[in-house]
Amino acid sequence: MSIVQQGQINTTALIVPDLYVQIVPPQVTLLNGVPTNILGVVGTATWGPTNSPTICSNMADYARQFGAIQNRKYDAGTAVAVAVQQGANNFRVVRVTDGTDAAATAAVQTNCLTLTAKYTGSLGNTVSLTLAQGSAANTWKVTVAAPTLAPEVFDNIGAGLSGAPLWAAIAAAINNGNSVQRGPSQIMTATTGAGVTAPAAATTTLTGGLDGATTITGATLLGVDTVPRKGMYALRNTGASIAMLADCDDSTTWATQITYGLSEGAYMIGVGPAGDTIANATSTKSTAGIDSYAFKLLFGDWVYWLDTVNQATRLVSPQGFVAGLLANQSPQNSSLNKQIYGVVGTQKSLSNQTYSSAELQSLIGAGIDVIANPVPGGAYFGCRSGHNSSSNSLTYGDNYTRMTNYIASTINAGMGKYVGQLQSPTVRAQAQATLSNFFSAMELQGMIGAVNGGPSFSVQIDANNNPMPRVALGYMQADVKVIYLSVIEKFLVNVEGSQATVIRTSTSNQ
Repeated sequence: MSIVQQGQINTTALIVPDLYVQIVPPQVTLLNGVPTNILGVVGTATWGPTNSPTICSNMADYARQFGAIQNRKYDAGTAVAVAVQQGANNFRVVRVTDGTDAAATAAVQTNCLTLTAKYTGSLGNTVSLTLAQGSAANTWKVTVAAPTLAPEVFDNIGAGLSGAPLWAAIAAAINNGNSVQRGPSQIMTATTGAGVTAPAAATTTLTGGLDGATTITGATLLGVDTVPRKGMYALRNTGASIAMLADCDDSTTWATQITYGLSEGAYMIGVGPAGDTIANATSTKSTAGIDSYAFKLLFGDWVYWLDTVNQATRLVSPQGFVAGLLANQSPQNSSLNKQIYGVVGTQKSLSNQTYSSAELQSLIGAGIDVIANPVPGGAYFGCRSGHNSSSNSLTYGDNYTRMTNYIASTINAGMGKYVGQLQSPTVRAQAQATLSNFFSAMELQGMIGAVNGGPSFSVQIDANNNPMPRVALGYMQADVKVIYLSVIEKFLVNVEGSQATVIRTSTSNQ
């Protein structure tokens, strides 16, 4: 008797009389949708790894890994902060620099120990190392701290040691940890010098840290697409379905952002320069030659926002507000008419102006969205069109971009299991069932549907779209059609009223 997995033995060539038990895997594979709430943000910071996508879920996370938000253009923390106010909670943050960034350093007791911050940036200038007597006799304790970082304590170092061996033990504790509970420092590294002076209880603060944020350009934020990737391209394969280059108002980057968005299934959120005019915005968009569902262009009517960290009301890009709103919505929904939080005002609203119908028509007709107040739902701030930059009325909705990317990414993530299998009626049926079950679940959740009745999707994998010459070459083709629920943009109510108006009722109601 033997127990085997299905496919491990040739069941048409058995010789020995015996019992053969085959374990048959489940015949239907289910697709679970990929996350659609991951927001990629590229910008500057005062701490943290550069050109490396880092997971953050809230502002405490961000501060621990990148430092406090800064009152300056291109700050990643500002974008994260306003997105958090819209409910976003799943970020991939990429810190970029202009190449002038530097790590803070310090020397402890001339030539005894050199300290270097783990990351470049000005936050390193707040990092300190304190030497004190250890808890055990004849030992030393090292405390590494910074205002926004969790302190690190290395206790009972160098029992019975002195001179160079003691300094080596202190450096080893910082670099490698000195207990199961206290691993290596995540704030600094240490190297020993030739000094042998006995340690003295004192605090040393690092200096010389630079952010590298003074000459940031659109090219810096875009980065390069060769390994090691930099800037926007560091977001590849992170699952970020929405992405933004913080405060990047450089129109020469738009086409490149679109190319990236199409290749990664990411909805890129762009913006025009602060204080832009409608005429310049529409002209610039036309000149840039962007007409794609992968890019949402926001008008340069920037937002006044209360920065509680820096105690200032600042003018910031509208990108983070819209990106955060979209990240906090299911992909079938639009940004149109949804309330945006944390807006003190916009450049337009604080000059006591509202958008006229003609102005909105010009912007929306050009494929440019804008945060405005009021919106159709009332006197609050929200997106005025819910459109991307495409001129095609069937693809210019936020929902088209996000739903299309969601479906494509889910299929890409889950249907590869059928590659390498034998194309048989059974495998075809299994693949069709996998896809159909996914779309059925979407229909049940109200994400797709035919509002006037009928099926909301179809999946075809049969002889009609898989002729034998193609099958013989190793192809199996599935043709899928899906009906998205449309977004109500224009609600027309016809009202007839007069003294002579006749209301007709059915016979059954008389």
